[in-house]
Order: sequence, then C-alpha cells, then structure tokens
Amino acid sequence: MPASPWARIGTRGSPLALAQAHQVRALLSAAHGVPPGQIEIVIIKTTGDMIQDRALSEAGGKGLFTKELDLAQIRGEIDCAVHSSKDLPTVLPTELIIGGYLPREDVRDALISAKATTIAGLPQGAVVGTASLRRAAMVKRLRPDIRTELLRGNVETRLRKAESGEIDATLLALAGLRRLGLAHRATAVLETEDFLPAVGQGAIAITVRGDDAEAQQKISAIVDARTGHALTAERAFLRVLDGSCKTPVAGLALAEGERLRLRGMVLRKDGSEAFEISDEGSVNEAEAIGARAGRALLDKSPADILAL
Repeated sequence: MPASPWARIGTRGSPLALAQAHQVRALLSAAHGVPPGQIEIVIIKTTGDMIQDRALSEAGGKGLFTKELDLAQIRGEIDCAVHSSKDLPTVLPTELIIGGYLPREDVRDALISAKATTIAGLPQGAVVGTASLRRAAMVKRLRPDIRTELLRGNVETRLRKAESGEIDATLLALAGLRRLGLAHRATAVLETEDFLPAVGQGAIAITVRGDDAEAQQKISAIVDARTGHALTAERAFLRVLDGSCKTPVAGLALAEGERLRLRGMVLRKDGSEAFEISDEGSVNEAEAIGARAGRALLDKSPADILAL
C-alpha cells in the first residue's frame, strides 16, 4: 500500500494556478527536507474556471474561484489550498484561515498591445479586453474614449488576442506573467502612481483549516511576515468597502521596517470619478489601518458609488 503523502496541496488547474502550487511545493520541500514527490498537488475545478461567457461580477463574484477548494479543505481532502490573493473573498468560511502569504511579487499591471507601447498611445476609440472592472475603470479614467470588452480565458489566450490585433490591448498582472516565464511579452509596465493594483495583487495566499495545527506549522516555515502585514491592511480596507467583483476598488499597502503605508481608491465603472485615501501607522496595526482607511473613503465618496 502506497505511503500517505506528507501534504496535499489543493489548486485550480490553470497554468498560472499550477505554477503557484508548484512554487509552494518546492518551498515546503526545501524548508522541511521532504522529497517533492511526497507532496501531492490536487487539481480541483472551480465554478469560476467553467464560466467563460460573462464577467464574474454577473455570476457571483470572487467566491467562484474558491468555493470548491474551500469544500475540499473542510472535508479534509486537502491539507491546504493555494490562491492568488486577489481572488480570495474578504470573508472566508468559518472553518478556514489564511495560513500566510509567500513573499510578494511585483504588484504592477502590464499592458500588452501590438498597437502601442503606452495607454496614451493607443488609437482613438481603441478596444481593451479585460474581465476586471478595476482595470476597465482605470483605463477609462486615463482615456475616456477607450472601449472595454469582456475578455476571459487563461493568460496565453489573452496574450494571443492582444498580440494578434484581435483587440487593441489587454492588461495582465505582471506577477502572473513572471511566474509563467512570460514577462518578456509585456509591452509596458504600468506604475502604481497612475494605475493602482487590485487588493492582494502579486501575493500568493495559502489557506488551511483553523483546527489543523500541523498544516499551520508546515506552512509557517515558508510565509513572509512583511507580505502578511500588507495583505492584512489591504483586506481590511476591502472588507469595509464590501469589495467584490462588482465595484472597481484598488488598494496597495507597503510595509517597510516597522511602518506600513496604505493607498486605496474606489472608482465609478466608467472611470468618470475616482476617490482616493491614504493612511499609515505601525505594522502591528495593519488591520486597523486598513479598516480606518476604508471608513474614511466611504465618508468622502458619494453614497451611490458602491451600489452601482
């Protein structure tokens, strides 16, 4: 009878999700001296992977990428699950916790286009394909003449459509391109001053059961405290805003030494208005900083902006 695996890692089956799961396996193997073959990667198909014909905001939001993984964890079929942090709902099932985050990759968005090397250089009335309300709103904020249309599918599919000229451009997370070895296909990298990323962008989260001390101990050896502080603030900020896939929200926290700075933004879907907030404090107050910034942004934004 074959030996039981040392750990079972749950993941979606996309190339990017698998790259992230393999990264976690390699880190666990190195940290604990366990052969990689003893760490099983379990692929679980999610509802979000099966819906390709409409925006997730119309189908149920972020939980579509996590629900089946959550259930597998709760049933004990996997010991942990690997997620892109920006896909994680702000409230997890009561049985689960975030065990931690890998060191954060580059948080910036990348422009991919065969027509221009900057957003400003795109043709008048250009079509930008994206499934992200945030990216669509940020593009329209910079270029109100641009049209956006839904673009779903894996990274390679979206790259191909932009590079072939089927659409004028698309936007992807630079972190994802790097993890797939595709960063060279970015036409331009968009600086956060003008193009604030999604909450959690660039960070890999690992969820575990709250009552599974063994899994928590295994994961603790590979997670990054600075990324944890930043994501704690960002997720608290998003939670106050009740952020889901239905509202364009952006946010980025940076932890440097003992200090943490957060910048957040909420936009109208057409990019016609954007409201910003910033806050800072000790890294030990990360959750309070994020929640405080969220409340302040609610106070300064029109009452209807999150109801659109």
